[in-house]
Amino acid sequence: MSVDFEFMLGAIALAREGVGLAAPNPVVGCVIVKDNEVVGYGSHTWDGVKHAEVLALEQARALAQGATAYVTLEPCAHTGRTGPCCDALIQAGVKRVVYASSDPNPEVSGEGLRRMRAASIEVEQAKEFEAEANKLNEGFFHFMRTRKPLVTLKCAMTLDGKISAPEDNTGWITSERARAHVQSLRHASDALITAIGTVLADNPLLTDRSGLPRVRPLLRVVLDSTLRIPLDSKMVQAAEPGNLLVITTSAASTERRQALEKKGIEVKSFDGRKGRVDIRDVISLLGERRCLSAMIEAGSKLNWAALEAGAVDKVFLYYAPKILGGLASLPMAGGTGRLRRMDAIVLEQTTIHSIPPDEFAVEAFIRKDS
Repeated sequence: MSVDFEFMLGAIALAREGVGLAAPNPVVGCVIVKDNEVVGYGSHTWDGVKHAEVLALEQARALAQGATAYVTLEPCAHTGRTGPCCDALIQAGVKRVVYASSDPNPEVSGEGLRRMRAASIEVEQAKEFEAEANKLNEGFFHFMRTRKPLVTLKCAMTLDGKISAPEDNTGWITSERARAHVQSLRHASDALITAIGTVLADNPLLTDRSGLPRVRPLLRVVLDSTLRIPLDSKMVQAAEPGNLLVITTSAASTERRQALEKKGIEVKSFDGRKGRVDIRDVISLLGERRCLSAMIEAGSKLNWAALEAGAVDKVFLYYAPKILGGLASLPMAGGTGRLRRMDAIVLEQTTIHSIPPDEFAVEAFIRKDS
């Protein structure tokens, strides 16, 4: 294992500590090394304000002079809540900077690297860590490019693609181990989107039960065109400021809306086609609120509506070693579907995650044709 490899591994581990704690900023880890010894390290959190590089420099103090900084993301070159990290590294006398990811933020994008090189700092990219570092910030990178959250459709199903039976649906499709993995996805998400049908059928809480700290509450978003959500549902009863948003239409009862708002629940109205909420309006709203990532956990109808509308960026599909069969059992995506094989929605960049002993999950991105 090379020295660079070992210290960049440490920076990646520090960046991972920021998951759930850095949004709407990226997660970043930094390790400063002098004479093959770590003299400073930092992990960025939103509440901590200071960026990872600054935290590491404060630890290193004078030892930063002539040192190497290993950082998971290109040091910033703009002033936001803090000054530019590239300038801090220059002023500290750092001799070399090794970074994993380039920053797509147009206020940074190469400028930090240019400034450091102009100051005679040796700058190089650790290409072998680029994919892992990009993965940690895929929501942030997507938001920087589109100003919208990265939307993941998550679903648990049998091997034949069914999510519910026509009669008794008690019990779980997937194992406790698979469901624990879902909690890690929720923890990394800023918002969770579901539909009123799921609320009425399952009365879920849809909370982040990972047990890990987070800087923002997980925002549960319920699409409910006529405001049928029960006032005694678990979601409504457990609602706190900033963690429940109900999206409805102008067809909803004013009295129902007032009853929800009286409980401190935010209600927004969007009129889409056929009197239903258009999920694209919801995604745009979340983007305006700087949500970097959103996950859809819903039923067959909303799953297909979101896919057909082009609102889904990636899928995370959990498979259990079970078969339901039958035409009455619901598939993961209902609706009309695509009528020709050649028109099927195509996935790419597919990863298979093993969930021992017998389950697995498929993670893949939706191919967006230009």
